[in-house]
Amino acid sequence: MNRIFLDVHALQTVPPSNLNRDDTGAPKTALYGGVPRARVSSQAWKRATRTYFSDEQLLEPSELGVRTKKVVEVLAQRITALDPSLDGEQALRIADETVKATGLKTEVPKRKAEAAKETGVAAAPEVKYLVFLSARQLDGLARLAVDGAGDITAYLKEKTNKERVKEIADSRHSVDIALFGRMVADAADYGVDAAVQVAHAISVHRVENESDYYTAVDDENSDEETGAGMIGTVDFNSATLYRYAALGVHQLAANLGQGLREDEPRTEPVRRAVEAFVHSFIASLPTGKINTFGHHTLPDAVVVKLRTTRPISFVAAFEDPIRGDQGGHVREAADRLAAYIPDIERAYGRQDSTLTWVLRVGPTTLKLADVGTEVDALGDLVTAVGEAVAHRLDEPA
Repeated sequence: MNRIFLDVHALQTVPPSNLNRDDTGAPKTALYGGVPRARVSSQAWKRATRTYFSDEQLLEPSELGVRTKKVVEVLAQRITALDPSLDGEQALRIADETVKATGLKTEVPKRKAEAAKETGVAAAPEVKYLVFLSARQLDGLARLAVDGAGDITAYLKEKTNKERVKEIADSRHSVDIALFGRMVADAADYGVDAAVQVAHAISVHRVENESDYYTAVDDENSDEETGAGMIGTVDFNSATLYRYAALGVHQLAANLGQGLREDEPRTEPVRRAVEAFVHSFIASLPTGKINTFGHHTLPDAVVVKLRTTRPISFVAAFEDPIRGDQGGHVREAADRLAAYIPDIERAYGRQDSTLTWVLRVGPTTLKLADVGTEVDALGDLVTAVGEAVAHRLDEPA
């Protein structure tokens, strides 16, 4: 299969906010171009993108996975759903043996073990780290566990059943696993290479964190009782962010294999996954301190490129930080991108095989209209990209 890359670039302004905190509670920052910048980690935006899939119902539940330490508990629930006679401690034991057969190591956390001694209710074992499994993989393991429920230990020792466990756990990957990958420390064979790389979003200009001093009044205070019931501070900043993600469409196709449905064209699962990712990455938003700041914004401009060369980030357009001489940062950021993109593409890109779409809002981003094919709405962009990807996948290698 040809190497196919999809680059997504976005400019997004957020008001005073704290999208992604460090260990002190302050917004994360980075030094770039010799000055401090606001930063939102790649993990924060990947998490927001994954949750957007289900929150907005862009994909069916069967196409998504779950990332949890509580694999045994989740599997036990599916076992009981298949066979209601298997519940409680029996379902947990069967689930635990099945999970161990995949190569994962489980144990009851100390705090749960102590609580179980007091209550007499069995505690569910957990793995020591987050494990990503698709809904189809969990359902397959649950069916296998029910089949061998009579003597699960002996059942899982049989060679054919051992192989069946491994096959189930390493096939029919969900879309989010295929996109973001999976690392399993105890069972490296189950690792899935991520098809998506997400950069840390950084501000296009210098940013200094600020602190908000706040007070809260006790509603039951009498007139004689003065002063605040609580005082504190919360750190924040505001920024125009440059966001970037690169999707290896060929890697995504390899991860999905034949997809999750039997009766659809080969390219359909990939097209659907690409459309869901593009939509979710653009429209999602980390929710750190969102009740405090209400930072609900969307990108001012999005540039999407489909190419056959290596991915190219345009962050270097902002290595020299924007000063805001034009009364803000968005206009100059858009102008910088509009000038930088053609230059870098001429030097390193394959313009004859690169497709470009632009989605933008307002006159401040007008110069970006000349960078590629302008689309009027996110839905139009998503559809255009999906169709182009399907067409590229159908081309001979």
